[in-house]
Amino acid sequence: MKTFFALAPAVLAGALLLSTQANAADAENGADLFDAYCSDCHSVAAKVANRKGPSLYRIAGRKAGTIAGFKYSPAMLASNIIWNGASLNAYLANPKAVLPTGIMKFKGMPKADERADVIAYLATLR
Repeated sequence: MKTFFALAPAVLAGALLLSTQANAADAENGADLFDAYCSDCHSVAAKVANRKGPSLYRIAGRKAGTIAGFKYSPAMLASNIIWNGASLNAYLANPKAVLPTGIMKFKGMPKADERADVIAYLATLR
């Protein structure tokens, strides 16, 4: 229970940051980009549906490596990343720069506006 209360402010801050970014970006376009780039490996279903990657439903404010039933890399488990607008932006830009020994194969999204749109879409998944 102690962990929950320690994470609660981070969860709220992450959700707020994602919501703020969602206002400045195009979530509908983000959904299309997510479908094109991410949906082969990640689900966004309300019921946890892990694929090659973990479900991204309610990712805002979530600590990395915490979806039950998914086998994360040691790097992700040790990362202490809290997913918010800034951490998602950095990871989507270049996953290997954030976690060099991580297992994600995706090379990244070079366009900042596309990353912002995907992050805006992820912010809608509550």
